[in-house]
Amino acid sequence: MRPVIVFDLDGTLVDSLGDIVASFLAAFPARGLATPDEAAVRSTLGRPLEEMFAVLAPAHEVEPLCGAYRAHYAEHMADRSRPFPGVPELLGDLGERGYLRVVASTKRTETAQRLVDTTGLAPLLDHVQGTDAPPYKPAPDVVLRAIGAVGGRGAWMVGDAASDVLAGRAAGLDTYAVSWGTHDAARLAEAGPTVLEPDLKRLPTLLG
Repeated sequence: MRPVIVFDLDGTLVDSLGDIVASFLAAFPARGLATPDEAAVRSTLGRPLEEMFAVLAPAHEVEPLCGAYRAHYAEHMADRSRPFPGVPELLGDLGERGYLRVVASTKRTETAQRLVDTTGLAPLLDHVQGTDAPPYKPAPDVVLRAIGAVGGRGAWMVGDAASDVLAGRAAGLDTYAVSWGTHDAARLAEAGPTVLEPDLKRLPTLLG
């Protein structure tokens, strides 16, 4: 079976956190609520959307806030979001070398696919798998579904959040943590990745 490299999407392949935070903040006034501090929002990144809102809003507002977020994000997901430097070239190289390239995202599959399409990465990926129902990372389910969808052999999980590292480890993969996204190097190190780097440049050399 061909080896599979599993990537998180937001903060790993695509620099999308600015658009995510903007949509998160826009949801509060849409519901008539005070807007939280941006730093407080960023501290919740890496969790499922419902968990993010649960930290900063009353329980009865979580579901409506999620709806307001999704409505705003659908219109603004690509305002500033772009692939990180070198990502298209990396994905192209991996494909030429025979690796299957899949996404395992906490986003819903439809939303993750739209972001992949709008950022031009669709031709460079073999499958996009979102999380359409719990469990979320750090459970390995979405990672295993992504691997199963292409019928390959899981090799590496590449992500920018501690939950990516833990999900990859739970799925039995080597894990490559990149600190240019959601979590800084110290927080990523606590999750115990196989490799921790500031960018993705070292990944090809680890594959032999």
